[in-house]
Formats: sequence, C-alpha cells, structure tokens
Amino acid sequence: MQTTNQQAAPPEKKQLGHFERYLSLWVGICMVAGVLLGKSLPGFMDSLRKMEFGEASQINVPIAVLIWLMIIPMMMKVDFASIRRVGKKPRGLYVTLFVNWLVKPFSMALFAWFFFRIVFSPWIPPDDADQYIAGAIILAAAPCTAMVFVWSYLSDGDPAYTLVQVSVNDILMLVLFAPIVRFLVSGASSLDVPFHVLLYSVTIFIVIPLAVGVILRHWFISRHGVEWFETVLLPRFAPVSMTALLATLVLIFGFQADNITGKFLHVVLIAVPILIQVYFNSSLAYGLMRWLKVDYAVAAPGALIGASNFFELAVATAIALFGPGSGAALATVVGVLIEVPVMLSVCAVCVRTKHWFPPPHLAK
Repeated sequence: MQTTNQQAAPPEKKQLGHFERYLSLWVGICMVAGVLLGKSLPGFMDSLRKMEFGEASQINVPIAVLIWLMIIPMMMKVDFASIRRVGKKPRGLYVTLFVNWLVKPFSMALFAWFFFRIVFSPWIPPDDADQYIAGAIILAAAPCTAMVFVWSYLSDGDPAYTLVQVSVNDILMLVLFAPIVRFLVSGASSLDVPFHVLLYSVTIFIVIPLAVGVILRHWFISRHGVEWFETVLLPRFAPVSMTALLATLVLIFGFQADNITGKFLHVVLIAVPILIQVYFNSSLAYGLMRWLKVDYAVAAPGALIGASNFFELAVATAIALFGPGSGAALATVVGVLIEVPVMLSVCAVCVRTKHWFPPPHLAK
C-alpha cells in the first residue's frame, strides 16, 4: 500500500502590499518634497492655492480633483446591499456605531482641548491651539472607509461584516458629520464654523463621490460581473488612489511649508492627542466586543474602525473650512503621517489576543 507523508502547508502570512507597508515613508517623502516646493517656488504654490470653487469658498480646485480620484475608487467598494446581513449579528455593529459617533469625536475634542489648551500651552499660542483642536476634531469625526479593509484583512476579520460596518458608517456620515464638527469645533475652540461651508464639503467630498462610486459599481457589475469587478477592476484603481493621495500630500505640505519649517515642534505635539485617542477608542471598542462575546472576526475590524480615520475627507474638510495653509489642515495631515504604524500596532494586538474571544459558533 502506497503512503504519502505530506505536511500541510503553513498558512500564508498576511502582510500589506509594498506601497501600504511603507506609507509613512512615502508620506515623509511627500512632506519633504512639498516643503521644498513651497520654499523654492512660493509664487507657483500661491497660484495653485488661489484656485478655488468660487470666491472665498476655501475649496481648492487641484486638491478637490485629487481627492475625488482618491475617494471614488474607495466608494466603489461599498455594497449597501450588505446592510441586510447585519440582522444576523447586530451587536458588533452597535458597538462600532456607539464608539464612532457617540464616543470618538467627543473624546478627541476632550483630549485636544486638554493638551493644546493646558498641557502644551507654554509652546502653542491660543490661535494655533484653536486650529489644532479643530483639525483633530474633524479627523476624529470621519470614520475610516477605505484602509479599514486592509486592517480587517491583516487581523483576520470578517470581510462581509466589515463591509456592513463601513456601509452603515458612510450613510450616517452623510447626516452626522457636518453637525458634529460644527458643534464640537465651536464648543472646544473660539473658531466659527460656517455651516454652509461644511455642507459644501459634505456634498463635494462625500455625496458626489459616493453617488459616482455607487453608479460606477452598479454599471461595471451589470456588464462584467462581481468577480471581474473585485479582482480585476478595483486593483487597477488602487494605483490611481494612492498616486492621488501622494500628490495631494505634496500640495498640502507645499501650502504648509512655512508652518512646518517654523513649527516643527507643533507637528510632534499634535501627534500626542491623536495617538492617545486612537488607542483609547480601539481599546474601548475591542473591550466592549469581548464583554458582549462578539465573534473575534467582527470584533477586530470594529476596533480598527474605531481607531482609524477617513483622513482624505478630514484633510479636504479642514482645507475647505480654514484653508490649505491653516493649522487645522496641518493637524489632519499629521493624522495621515502616523496612520499606518499606529494601525499596524493595533492589528498586531488584535491578532495576539484572538484567544480572548469565543469560537464563532458560540459568539452572539
């Protein structure tokens, strides 16, 4: 009798793609390139800065176009039909929504106010503190839409449920983002947030990309099928989104050249409350999921959504409200700079604590 002595192949170790793995490095390179452009070609950068949608709209045309190129492919991933699946395991979604909309923006407002107004007051003037508080709040009020699919994959999350969480968050973002930002920024700082500018931002950077993404998704799937759409088309869009992201960062850092070179200490200090709120909210979401005995494959993405931010929208909104050279825009850019290493650390903690959660058949 013939026998075989084959060993099962070890599971493939999940890791980020080459670009995503070194995103912080690319952001750093863009930061240097943008600052060099801003310092060496101030007239050219100023002419780009003045290109707006209407007089005093603060919505910069080159950045808006680049952000559309970033966001539309992300929105094409959203399948709103997946929301029907939530009835099978609703607790994970409840925790995600609680942390994202009732805790995260408010905790960020508290941390930002505490650090910029009290702890860092010897180094940060009040006017700058107002701007940084506003930028941090805008960053926290925009739940992650795109990169969370990467974090979910790395942490062995349930991709279908992650899609549900993202889809519901996108719907709520349409109606909650603007009033939350206005309420918290006005309350935690002395800045006035024009509501009509916020509505313009929501329309231009959420409604339009979401509508275009939904239409394109439906059109491509109806012509070529889901498998082709997900395995062939979407990967082709990835370089477009990432290139647009890098180009956007070059422009933002070019517009921020004087701020960055003159206030490098501020960049370091801005990162402190952002880091604290990331770990606070991810721990809270993860802890609540464990307490409620939610399946790990749902709990991990839920914690990661609570930790990460839709930084593309945050950057665009800060620019629309306060201008591309503002402290608020700088604060949102710092969020981009620390996003990848911080989220990788959260993914690592989730994977190492997988045994804390019940087996899937016992989860609620």
